[in-house]
Amino acid sequence: MTLPQKIPVTVVTGFLGAGKSTLLAHLATNAKGKRLAFLVNEFGDMGVDGEALACAIPDCEAEDMIELANGCICCTVADDFLPAMQALIDRPNPPHHIIIETSGLALPKPLLQAFQWPEVRSRTTVDAVVAVADAPAVAAGTFAWDVGAVDAQRTADPSLDHDAPLAELFEDQMASADIVLVNKTDLADDATLARAEAAITAAARGRTPRLARTSMGAIDPAVALGLGVGVENDVAARPSHHDHEDDHEHDDFESITVTLSAALDTPDVLKGRIEALLVELPDVLRVKGFADVAGKPMRLQAQAAGRRVAVHYDRPWQNDEARASRIVVIGLHGFNEARAAAILGGEAQ
Repeated sequence: MTLPQKIPVTVVTGFLGAGKSTLLAHLATNAKGKRLAFLVNEFGDMGVDGEALACAIPDCEAEDMIELANGCICCTVADDFLPAMQALIDRPNPPHHIIIETSGLALPKPLLQAFQWPEVRSRTTVDAVVAVADAPAVAAGTFAWDVGAVDAQRTADPSLDHDAPLAELFEDQMASADIVLVNKTDLADDATLARAEAAITAAARGRTPRLARTSMGAIDPAVALGLGVGVENDVAARPSHHDHEDDHEHDDFESITVTLSAALDTPDVLKGRIEALLVELPDVLRVKGFADVAGKPMRLQAQAAGRRVAVHYDRPWQNDEARASRIVVIGLHGFNEARAAAILGGEAQ
């Protein structure tokens, strides 16, 4: 029996206005039968929103286009990114390739570390990180063509928990990249492109991403997609100015399964316990499982990410199935497993 192949994921990073959304539209219209799905985190007047991108996708289905609009993706990993990824990979007809467009203010490395999440790591692989650089802006040392728009984007994002200067963010983007698109070549002469490429090489801090000159993000999808890097195995080799910040160290997870000893009286009992668990133990990132509610013929399903908890009856219990309550708790390394089990009212395995 062969194991299913992991779904490749491409992470696209770069400042607002560099051309990330234009690149996504180009890839979508040149997919040549490959079923692509998009997670879009960029926002702002210059970004291409999900509706516009969806129009560029032939035979697009609603679930092929997911917008993460609650703020910078690296600061909302547990609340937004991980549930969205699970929704994509759990589809009956999952995509052939997933493309993530980060916010221009996102730190690439925390997002890459999130692929260590057990349920995501077992089903996906980070094919490559593609950085889009605005060649004239990089050559001029401003990095983004409209610094005022980037500052406005920062102000508009209440979830943003880092305040890195543009130069540091640019270095983090370049140091995480496997290929850098030196974009807007139609607006730059050879000398400008040479200065931009020198700045990119210096910012990569010892890494040597491939450089590709592009206009309007036009690149052969076979070049941008299908590099097969397996970035999740190489995250530590990608330096970041934020490597020692605890709030972005999400690369080490543990999980337990809690078995409840008795049937629940109502669904609200389990919902309340999970909510209490998430409040008391902030290192718990995900809770999911099934439970037995006394007197009910249906199985109760529970899902929680961040502080959001949802419970609903998903299907009838089968005649040959033991009515049991098992809840999986996933958290950062070292979370209080015994306390988690106690709050849920069961025993950890």
